[in-house]
Amino acid sequence: MLPVDEIRLNFDPTALALLNGVLAFLMFGIALDTRIEDFKRVARMPWAMTVGIAAQFLVLPAVTYGLTLLLQVGPSIALGMILVACCPPGNVSNILTHRARGNVALSVSMTAISNAIAIVVMPLNFAFWGGMHPTASSLLQSISLDPLEMAGHIILIIGLPFVLGLWCAHRFSEATQRCKKAVRILSFVALIGFIIGAIAGNWRFFLDYVGLVLLAVALHDALAFATGYVCARATGLADYERRALTIEVGIRNAGLGLVLVFSFFGGLGGMAVVAGVWGFWDIIAGLALASWWGRKKPQASPQLQGEHA
Repeated sequence: MLPVDEIRLNFDPTALALLNGVLAFLMFGIALDTRIEDFKRVARMPWAMTVGIAAQFLVLPAVTYGLTLLLQVGPSIALGMILVACCPPGNVSNILTHRARGNVALSVSMTAISNAIAIVVMPLNFAFWGGMHPTASSLLQSISLDPLEMAGHIILIIGLPFVLGLWCAHRFSEATQRCKKAVRILSFVALIGFIIGAIAGNWRFFLDYVGLVLLAVALHDALAFATGYVCARATGLADYERRALTIEVGIRNAGLGLVLVFSFFGGLGGMAVVAGVWGFWDIIAGLALASWWGRKKPQASPQLQGEHA
C-alpha cells in the first residue's frame, strides 16, 4: 500500500465541473435564505458576531495547526485538516442551530458574513498555516499553490452565486419565500450525493486509508465544536448565543474543501480522504450535539428572534 501522501484520487473532469455547479447552487440557496436584515442585525449583536468570526478565521485554524503537530499526522493529512478548518460554514449549521434551540438569527447572519469573508480570507489563511507547517510546507511548495488563483475559484463558486442569490431574494421576495426551502434541501442532497460519488469512485483508497484519518477527523471535529463553545463562554455570551456559535464554528463546508482538493491539489490522497470523511462525520456529530441541546431550554433565553432556517 502506497503512503497516503503519494496517492492521487481520481474524479472525472465532467463530474468535477458538476460538483462546482452543485456547490455554487448550494451557495445560491444560502443567499436565498439570507435577507438584508440579516446584515443589519449584525449591528445589534456586534460582540457575538465579532467573537464568532474570530473563532472561525483566527482561533480554529491555529488550534488545527497545533492538533496536526500533536498527532504528528502525514503532510497531506495535515493539509487536509488545515484546509477544512479554513472553510466557511454551510447552511446546515442554521438547521442544526434551530434544532439545538439556539439563536438562529445569529447563525444565519454569521453564515452569510463568514462566507463573504472567506472569499478573501480562506486562501490566505490556508497558505499561511500550510506554509509554516514543518512537514506539510514542502508538499505545499511542490504543488505551487497560487492563493490568488484559489481566491478566483472561490469567487466563482461562492461569491457570484451568493450575490446572485441575494439579488433574487430582494428582487423576487415572494417567489423566493416559496422556493427557498426546496432549493436548500435539493442543493444539500445533491452535495451529499457528489461527496458519496467521490468516495465511491475511489472506494479502494478510502478503505485503505480511512483508518489513518478517522481518529484525526473525530478529534478535529470535536475540537472545532469545543473551540466555538469555549470562545463563546470565555467572552460572556449567553447560552442562547453559545449554542449558535458552537455549531457555527464546528460545522465546516467540507464540500468546498473537496472541490478545492480536486481542483488545485490533483486529488491528493490525505487531503481528499480527510475532506470526504469530514463531510459525513461533521453532520453526524453536529446532529448529535444539536439533538442533545434541543432537549434543554437555553438558560436565560431571550425572546426568540425571527427564524427562517
